[in-house]
Amino acid sequence: MKGRSRALALLGGGVFCAAALSLYRMLQLLQATPPSPHTGQWEDWPRLQQKIDSLERRLSDSNQLIAAVRDALLHRKASWKERGGGGANESSTHGAAETMQGCRLAEKNNDGPEGVQLLDVYDLLTFDNPDGGAWKQGFEIGYRGDEWAELPLEVFIVPHSHNDPGWLKTFDDYYRDQTRHILDNMVLKLTEDSRRKMIWAEISYFSKWWDDIDEQKREMVKRLVQSGQLEMVTGGWVMADEANSHYFSLLDQLMEGHQWLQRHLGVRPHSGWAVDPFGHSPSMAYLLKGAGLGAMLIQRVHYAVKKHFAQKQTLEFLWRQNWDSSPRSDIMCHMMPFYSYDVPHTCGPNPAVCCQFDFHRLPGGRVSCPWRLPPQPITEQNIQERALLLLDQYRQKSRLFRSSILLVPLGDDFRFVESSEWDAQFQNYQKIFDFYNSHPELRVKARFGTLSDYFLSLQRRLDAEGEELPVLRGDFFTYADRDDHYWSGYFTSRPFYKRLDRVMEATLRASEILYSLALAEIRHFRGDASGFFPAADGFRQLVAARRNLALFQHHDAVTGTSRDRVVQDYGTRLFHSLLSLRQVLQSSAHWLLLLDKSQFHHDEATPLLQMDDVQPVHDALPRKTVMKIGAKPRSLIIFNPTEQLQSSVVSIFIDSPDARVVDVETNQPILSQISAVWEEPTRSSTENFQLSFIASLPPLSLVIYHVTRASSGSAPRAEYTFLHSDSSVSADHFRVLRPSGAEADAPLSLKNKHVQIWSSPRSGFLQKLRLLSSGLQRQIQIHFLWYGTRTEANRDKSGAYLFLPDGPAQPYSQAEPPLVRVTRGQVFSDITSCYRHFTHTLRLYHVDGHAGSTVELSNMVDIRSEVNRELVMRLVSDIANGNRFYSDLNGFQMQQRRIVGNLPLQALFFPCSSSSFLQDSESRLTLLTAQSQAAAALQPGHLEVVLDRRLNQDDNRGLGQGVTDNKLTASFYRLLLEDRRGRGGLAEEVGGASVAHLSLLAHLSSLALCHPPIILHGPAPSPPSGPAPPLPKLRPFQPLRASFPCDLHLLNLRSMEGEVGEKLLEAGSPSQEAALLLHRKGFDCSTAPPIPLTCTRSAHEDFNLDEVFASLHFIVVHPTSLTLLDDKSESARQQPQRHIISLRPMEISAFRVEIG
Repeated sequence: MKGRSRALALLGGGVFCAAALSLYRMLQLLQATPPSPHTGQWEDWPRLQQKIDSLERRLSDSNQLIAAVRDALLHRKASWKERGGGGANESSTHGAAETMQGCRLAEKNNDGPEGVQLLDVYDLLTFDNPDGGAWKQGFEIGYRGDEWAELPLEVFIVPHSHNDPGWLKTFDDYYRDQTRHILDNMVLKLTEDSRRKMIWAEISYFSKWWDDIDEQKREMVKRLVQSGQLEMVTGGWVMADEANSHYFSLLDQLMEGHQWLQRHLGVRPHSGWAVDPFGHSPSMAYLLKGAGLGAMLIQRVHYAVKKHFAQKQTLEFLWRQNWDSSPRSDIMCHMMPFYSYDVPHTCGPNPAVCCQFDFHRLPGGRVSCPWRLPPQPITEQNIQERALLLLDQYRQKSRLFRSSILLVPLGDDFRFVESSEWDAQFQNYQKIFDFYNSHPELRVKARFGTLSDYFLSLQRRLDAEGEELPVLRGDFFTYADRDDHYWSGYFTSRPFYKRLDRVMEATLRASEILYSLALAEIRHFRGDASGFFPAADGFRQLVAARRNLALFQHHDAVTGTSRDRVVQDYGTRLFHSLLSLRQVLQSSAHWLLLLDKSQFHHDEATPLLQMDDVQPVHDALPRKTVMKIGAKPRSLIIFNPTEQLQSSVVSIFIDSPDARVVDVETNQPILSQISAVWEEPTRSSTENFQLSFIASLPPLSLVIYHVTRASSGSAPRAEYTFLHSDSSVSADHFRVLRPSGAEADAPLSLKNKHVQIWSSPRSGFLQKLRLLSSGLQRQIQIHFLWYGTRTEANRDKSGAYLFLPDGPAQPYSQAEPPLVRVTRGQVFSDITSCYRHFTHTLRLYHVDGHAGSTVELSNMVDIRSEVNRELVMRLVSDIANGNRFYSDLNGFQMQQRRIVGNLPLQALFFPCSSSSFLQDSESRLTLLTAQSQAAAALQPGHLEVVLDRRLNQDDNRGLGQGVTDNKLTASFYRLLLEDRRGRGGLAEEVGGASVAHLSLLAHLSSLALCHPPIILHGPAPSPPSGPAPPLPKLRPFQPLRASFPCDLHLLNLRSMEGEVGEKLLEAGSPSQEAALLLHRKGFDCSTAPPIPLTCTRSAHEDFNLDEVFASLHFIVVHPTSLTLLDDKSESARQQPQRHIISLRPMEISAFRVEIG
């Protein structure tokens, strides 16, 4: 064993040394004979550069080989110890943990049960919802009257106007009809009286209005901001949804808003304001804290949780991340106690009284109080009675908090449109404030304030009294606003657009990275990026795409809770940005691939490179471009947008059943497979065929393959088996089998090097899965089921927001048996089941690495013929997970879920953006997903996701319509079974809830699923007849010499807008700087990877950026807040020779960098 280990180590070291010596010798020659522009040696520079690149790639291969050798040895050592080969004092668990570098570091944050865990709170609640009197969902609040004898009650009235960037109207229509009038009046009315205050949240609207106003009004706005009369809260492009949005998009929209505020107003937000998202995630709290905010406010929390927190006076708390045992991630949070954020539900517990102090509802107006007690204008005759009535509400509300500082929001949706409302609210309230202030015996001070005014006063009061807020961990899903009305429907509503959101996100990230790398290369070659490369056009396209993706993170957009016309508007914006981003990808790849940069020519109408897939309209699935091949090689360019070496199966459509793929660098043929393109379940195309091959893709690389037509019958072709179908099969060029009798009823089985699956021959659905490396086998059955909605009269039914089923799900069935089609090939094999409402495919890839360790699941769903039905896919396994499972929050972290017995079925569905899993002491079953949807585990061993929902009525939450605009929708998953035997047991317990992470293998698989390779077609060869210019020579582009550490994710490399005075850049041009965002992922240590990983594992918190980005030269690396708002001081610009950063597990860090 030791001899074999030594031989492998020597082999890796020898290859590395040879490559290093070759590179050193080349550099010596370059230094000895520097190229001179006067000697003509510059003509050989492209060839010399290509040789250097080739040597660097050999060095990278050596690094990867050494990493693979090391991991193989560690993996073998772990297996040997688990079989009993370890020393007498070494347990197998200890030996396994020893092999997982970074494992103990990742676990280090998981100690300490300090604080309250929301899961434990749920165990305490009865959810019986008794009538609480005036406060229906609460309780009677009493006070003696002397509670404020020492310190008076201090009340901050915070005027606000909640402006949805799309809901019942489109973004533009709302702006035209309402928002611009609100903001115009804001400037006038705040200027009239310096005591007046206002907060504003949605920068998407504010920036649009800013572009419309003149310089004089802009200066007035700046003065209001500087004086503290106007506060920008949260500062995001929108008030984002916190259930469906991925953390990339959450941070990106926050960054877009903060950058705009800094550029135009010179301010940064200090407080967060989230009154309307339908539930709240700690991921958002983490991002806000990382962006420099010190406090936040939330509103939509389950009414029973609000009541419990009010009884305990814990409505204000320090929100801490589950995985953080220190206070680093703490952010002060205020939870609004009552039903809504409108005026009737903010002054105190009695909405009938509070409504009388919404002076927009004065008699004669368009809005009135439903309690039939209208407001009264404040006069000398009624001011004492009115002021004391309101003070009683303030005092009752203050008893729910530990401090005598009280926050009272004043506003609602699209408030303060008319000038008359500004006058009515501000003038009447000022009279009340003046009365309070002139009667010190009342022990109350009241004034208009901003959110930060409130939080600063609160912190001062807490510090003075030595009071500390309680620490809370967990999330606030699933939200219920009354009775059993749980808002778990919007986790899935409009799944077509939820999938489009993730496609857009991945395309934006890939475009940002490739564009930034192109700019760095351009500056390296030419000194700047002007004149020949469309840098300014590309940057404007990126900014527009960022803002359209940001707009879609709005809590009525990605949620699927807007009206049909508004959804179409969102979809059109995303679609147009996708087209623009593809232009950025095409031009950036074009530049980076060119051997001779002087040949670069940008033609938007006829780009050199063409995208492989084309989406014709915003509400249709993309179609693949057919590559026409012949005897001359046709270039195929693959961009790997991930920071990891990937062995990926790449599939394109070609016009021939015979093709050959060759790696351009090695000139070696690549393993490939020709498959049918099915136009119908039993009829394949006679003109188009699918070519699939295994591509080895270095991180962030552009790799070139050549595709040519091969001799007839020489290309390996897939073989097809059809089961239980009487239809004739038309599949020219392919072998087709039609078994019958006992052979047709035998279980179906597929396997590769890593896993074996068995499926039902009748349904085609998965039944069993086995890991070949360890022998672990689990029963895992896939079922499809329907949920209906309630049928009782006078009861609310499911709609865009609510999931109100009519009972447990019923099995999916259809009269005729499904068509089951089995594909067997040397690159992939799959089983496809064709049903009336969906087509389901199980696929195994015959590749090494993580792609071969998972089962790919895909569904094509069409329920447009149904009425009030929801389709789910359920996994039924023999995993003994009890009443617990885990689902992710925003793709950032995992959250334990528990089945609470006194909750209805609809309360047990949770948001799932990227992953969920079941586990017991022996195994873990993880479902990775490429789109957000609802997930549940209603029984031990069960895990289900909702695929689509079609509801024919409104659910009485204001939308005024059902959800009937369903599309043909694709959904993609990867299923991963992992062996936990002997690997350390269950996850750590923190405050009664275990802290769990995905495994490294699951992280890598999720990365590949959500960021697949991007395929571009090179230009067609010149026709044989007639003169034609020669095609430009292309060379592969590889900016990194090795993969990142396994747990380090390149979240983004984002170009920034040039600042005034920065080399006289025109407005909208890219800066010399870029934003580098890195995420250190926490990973689970209780599962051993069944395969050696090609990336290294982090053993320390420190990273050397110059080693991680070995081929890129960083001139400046400046740490900033997550939204890049920290000042760039001269001292920070004095950069050391080595750029060392510290990054703890789970942390995200941002840097402003200049790349040489």
